Amino acid sequence: MEPGEIKANVRPWIMLIISIGGSIFFSVSIAAQTGGDPAKAQMQEMTRRELQLNSLGADKERPNDPKRSQAMMDQVSGDFQRILTLHNEIVRALSANRSLSYKFISDAAAEIKKRAARLQSSLKLPKPEPTIEDRVAGMSIEGMQTKDELLLLCKQIESFVRNPIIEKPGTVDAEQLAKARKDLQSVVELSDAIKKQVEKRNP
Repeated sequence: MEPGEIKANVRPWIMLIISIGGSIFFSVSIAAQTGGDPAKAQMQEMTRRELQLNSLGADKERPNDPKRSQAMMDQVSGDFQRILTLHNEIVRALSANRSLSYKFISDAAAEIKKRAARLQSSLKLPKPEPTIEDRVAGMSIEGMQTKDELLLLCKQIESFVRNPIIEKPGTVDAEQLAKARKDLQSVVELSDAIKKQVEKRNP
């Protein structure tokens, strides 16, 4: 299926995602690791709270500041909106068989990578550990045409944005969380690879 434009008002749920970002990760991790063992789950929950308490000392100089929280929400919202804007610009051009300048592609890929990498940190979706399947399959774009590279990037962006973890805040699903992390990392890697390919073709 060809990628299409994404119309999303990210602002309403950005606040919720940021506020529960850590909670989603811990809740899903505990559920997945304990296999339903209440005692083990309780022990891991105590460990999690101990880690949170230990981190309080480091945050004493940076108390919960409404302005800081607002700044973080604005940053995440801005990153999402910009990625979606660039995604839609690329999709519109490809759908109309309109060529894109190498400079636009290079600049867009660089910006998507920067903002996607920042979202990994902001939304507590760090780079996942590569599996054997990942190493075998890889995501090399060597030999692909620029149009196909961009199509692949747009599909990865859509897959991430439409993940239930992202689309429906409050969803707790270990499989979908892992997929969201993998998709976001794919966006980072693909955009970086596209920029390098463009620069190689047009030194």
